[in-house]
Amino acid sequence: MDTTNSTVFIPGATSGIGLALALRLQAAGSTVVIGGRRQALLDSLAEEHGLGTVQIDVADADSIRAAADQVLAAHPGLDTLVTMSGIMRNEDLRDPGHIEDALETIQTNLVGTIRLIDAFLPHLLTRPAATVMTVSSGLAFVPLTATPTYSATKAGVHSYTQALRQQLAGTAVEVLELAPPAVQTDLMGGADFGGMPLDAFVDEVMTIIEAGGTSEVLVQNVQPLRWAERDGTHQQILEMMAGREH
Repeated sequence: MDTTNSTVFIPGATSGIGLALALRLQAAGSTVVIGGRRQALLDSLAEEHGLGTVQIDVADADSIRAAADQVLAAHPGLDTLVTMSGIMRNEDLRDPGHIEDALETIQTNLVGTIRLIDAFLPHLLTRPAATVMTVSSGLAFVPLTATPTYSATKAGVHSYTQALRQQLAGTAVEVLELAPPAVQTDLMGGADFGGMPLDAFVDEVMTIIEAGGTSEVLVQNVQPLRWAERDGTHQQILEMMAGREH
């Protein structure tokens, strides 16, 4: 991925990791369009930072199609999609009432990712060089017991990304996966999980992307989660993270 000369669309980039990454890519020289549900917030970010914006709800198929049409009409040179949108909710699996949160999480995190790729991939395949970057999580590899469906959807995104990469082998579309650790953002209303500072995280992400040579963008803080099965530490980390919830 060329961070200095790409045209990038990042739905779910009105705050947190998405916005921080958008601003770093813009500063590096890329043209960046961000997407989100709240038009007033998009307008404010456009005015403050000069970012392109489009309204999108990734839980809504029609909204994704409309946003894709709008982005590609305005930016026919688009060559990078970052599927940043996601929600994370606590669930008590002993309470059947959790199902609404579970379904909304699946619709946004996993189905939304698939629909975004479907909407943009035909165009990206026409470009001489292009990138799809999905966003999973360290929790794809060791789940946080308080957020079971979130963790499961991120495991699904990881698996889907691997299959996508294999299917696109030999094309000009590079497939990357960004798997963040806990990062200090407002993903769950600003709850403190002891995550790494946002600026430090994005610094490391940009360094990894710019260096190239890897299909998974893994900062040091996420390495223990990513390789827990290989290292035989999965159960230990699972129990440790569960202990922090109480």
